[in-house]
Amino acid sequence: MTDTAAFSFDRDTVRFTGSLSLSAIGTLPEQLRAFQGEVAHVDLSAITRIDTVGAWLVHRFAAEHDADVIGLDADGEHLLSQVAHADQPVAMRPAPVGSLTRVVGEIGDAVVHTGRTLYGLLGFLGATLIAFWHVTTHPKRFRFNAVIQRFEVVGVSALGIIGLMSFLIGIVIAQQGAVQLQQFGAEFLTINLVGRITLRELGVLMTAIMVAGRSGSAFAAQIGTMKLTEEVDAMRTIGVSPMEALVLPRVLATVIMMPLLGMYASIVAIIGGLLLCWVSLGIPPVTFIQRLREVVPITDLYVGLVKAPVFGLIIAVAGCFQGMLVEGDAEQVGTRTTSAVVQAIFLVIVLDAFFAVFFTAIGWK
Repeated sequence: MTDTAAFSFDRDTVRFTGSLSLSAIGTLPEQLRAFQGEVAHVDLSAITRIDTVGAWLVHRFAAEHDADVIGLDADGEHLLSQVAHADQPVAMRPAPVGSLTRVVGEIGDAVVHTGRTLYGLLGFLGATLIAFWHVTTHPKRFRFNAVIQRFEVVGVSALGIIGLMSFLIGIVIAQQGAVQLQQFGAEFLTINLVGRITLRELGVLMTAIMVAGRSGSAFAAQIGTMKLTEEVDAMRTIGVSPMEALVLPRVLATVIMMPLLGMYASIVAIIGGLLLCWVSLGIPPVTFIQRLREVVPITDLYVGLVKAPVFGLIIAVAGCFQGMLVEGDAEQVGTRTTSAVVQAIFLVIVLDAFFAVFFTAIGWK
């Protein structure tokens, strides 16, 4: 008696016999393809063995004739169900997508990603405020030395580059303003331009952009590296809160130093404008300062001082947030650092536009 697979047809039932395995199937696939008839049931009660190949043949035959499979034990039914589940059409090549559909899809993905990032950033800001409250209610947990160290990194070390940038910006503003105003014989208004735009807008804004590129990126890289080396997890293991030990000192240092850096940048920019007006327009420094006191309202100084700590908070939170998202490999550190700088600068500019409208609406023009 041979164990070769075979089948017979009786009325509306096809009965398989023998071993439905790869070694015993023989010409059974060709016979099944050539079979003609109405089949309601496929009976496997007389088979001696069935493997994946046999189960696939039975499944395809039953599917083609819309027949029920009967006579299998529990193991056989499980094998047949797994084969049926895996028998799905596979697209070898993706369907071509139109240009409009692709562009709309990319825009949608970008919007969703931006929304999720802003949501996560808002949650991280809340966690930072909670950590600040815990430190406020438990002063012994405040890391004074860490904050002082960040003062040096964020503020003192940045004085040189921020001073140079602000000095050159003051010169550029004065030179371009003088060139345009000389056409109307009003070059003395260059003093108004330099004084108001540096104290109200550019002094704080350019400082925020410089701090975002310098300190915000450093925060993301430092915390991201600590995430990769599992130092953050180790801190949690020994009961130290990373928000209090890593994030809060950086946030406090940036918030406190930003008004000081913004004021410093504004003063240096005014000095640059003063020198340009003295050399190019012949306006003595004493006249420049007297005119500056007359035309620049104190509200311009208040505007800059109000915006500076908010910008510092956004920069520090964005940098620390992206650093905490690092995982996987070292490439993530670079990616998250870039994202921290881009997000911080974008949010600073958006907030600056909001402040401009807000202060104008309340009469600080």
